[in-house]
Amino acid sequence: MVSVADVVGLLIILGVNSVVAALLTRLFRVQLDTQWGPIVYSTLLTPLVLVVLVLVMGGAGLGPNLGSASTVLGLTVLMPLALGMSFDYFWQPAPEEVEIPDTL
Repeated sequence: MVSVADVVGLLIILGVNSVVAALLTRLFRVQLDTQWGPIVYSTLLTPLVLVVLVLVMGGAGLGPNLGSASTVLGLTVLMPLALGMSFDYFWQPAPEEVEIPDTL
C-alpha cells in the first residue's frame, strides 16, 4: 500500500521535473536562433537532466516503488517533459515578443 509520504514525494518529483523542463525549454528557445534547435535540444538534453534529477531525488527516498523502469520513466520523465514543454510553448510568450530594456 502506498503511504501519504510516498504520494507527496512523487508529487514533489513531478513538480520539480516539470519546472526544470519548462525552464530548460525556455533557455533553449531564448539562446538558440534556429527554428529546430530549441525543439531538438529540448527533446534530447532535457530528458537526461530529468533522469539525473529522478535518480537523485529517488535516492533521497522520495516517491513510491513504481514497479518497473518503464513506469518510472514514463511517469517521472516523459510526463513532466511534455507538461513543461507545452507550458513554455503554449502559455508563455515567444522570446521575440518580449521586450528587453537596453540597459539594466
